Amino acid sequence: MSVSEFLKAAQRADPSLAGSTDKDTLAISILTGQTGSLAQNLPSLNEKLTPLTYLYSNAPTLADVSLYCHLHPSLVNAPESQHSTQPAILRYFLHVQSLPPVQSARTELPNSFPPLDIDISTLPVPERKVLVPPKKEKKDKKENSATVTETLVGAAGAVSTTVTDVAAGVVAAVSAAAEAAKEAVVGGQEGEKQGKKEKKEKKEKKEKPKVEVVNNDGPKPSMIDMRVGKVLDVKRHPDADSLYVEQIDVGEAEPRTVCSGLVKYMSEDEIRGATIIVICNLKPVAMRGVKSFAMLLCASSKGGKEEGGVEFVLPPPGSQPGERIYFEGEEYENATPESQLNPKKKIFETIQPGFITLDNLEAAWIHPETKSVHRIRTKDGVCKAKSFVGASLS
Repeated sequence: MSVSEFLKAAQRADPSLAGSTDKDTLAISILTGQTGSLAQNLPSLNEKLTPLTYLYSNAPTLADVSLYCHLHPSLVNAPESQHSTQPAILRYFLHVQSLPPVQSARTELPNSFPPLDIDISTLPVPERKVLVPPKKEKKDKKENSATVTETLVGAAGAVSTTVTDVAAGVVAAVSAAAEAAKEAVVGGQEGEKQGKKEKKEKKEKKEKPKVEVVNNDGPKPSMIDMRVGKVLDVKRHPDADSLYVEQIDVGEAEPRTVCSGLVKYMSEDEIRGATIIVICNLKPVAMRGVKSFAMLLCASSKGGKEEGGVEFVLPPPGSQPGERIYFEGEEYENATPESQLNPKKKIFETIQPGFITLDNLEAAWIHPETKSVHRIRTKDGVCKAKSFVGASLS
């Protein structure tokens, strides 16, 4: 029994496993594609699952069902003595196998991924390592006193050797010893103060750069590679009722295959031949068996997709496939986009909430802190929505 068939059966039982929004659907699909590799490294996966109930958000998704399927051979065939060695994986696996959509898929597909029958009360309790912080060695306050004593003893020796010489020498030696003792004490106190001061300055210097690093290396809109694209062809996805599969020219040698959840909002005739905006450096993701290599930038009605619908954000008339689309502003206009956005850094997810259409329908990004407006444009003009004002772009 293939994992994909089991996932389809689970989704039929609970469609919400695929996500309730396009953004969630894409993220869950990406995560689902990674579950095979996650299941290859059990110690790393055990550490990842320790604080989690589910892989994405706070509810089960297809990614959890997929990971369950990939873990199944390892856990079912392993001797019971090994189950307690990865407690987070075992806890996660037993939880997912008891979910209603997983049970329903198992009923629909008999003998596929049978449940692991295990009495966890018989398993040994895993040893918990208690980390004991190392004790800081306190400097003995008697050190200064010891220094003073040594100084005095040395001075006393000097006095005893000179006592037969001159009485004035005795006085001088004793005075020198006293002075040395005084300097040792004062010097010790000053050294301690100086040490504390240097430690404080070091700490302050260490803390300040943290903010600077975040500001310099944080997600920026200029990291996103947006280009003009032309839809050459569009058809329904063979295994997903809500998805289209498009072939889009973005100025490369071959058109890109793109999956988009627009079936409810646009007809094939409305999409075919359209000149649109394409986000080209997202990580490719398989969507129900078809690999998607980009995303179309669309505007969702201010009242919500279900109420007002979805429409394309359009580049200026006359734009050609492959033309660069960028954000206004000296910091962003000449920056080079990332070759591929790292999903772990959530660059697009961080920037996207600032995407909006202005009162004149122009597409823009609003900086979350400064509230400065940066219009989205090509060299020939600003990109616009057809009719939505105050729309969210994604």
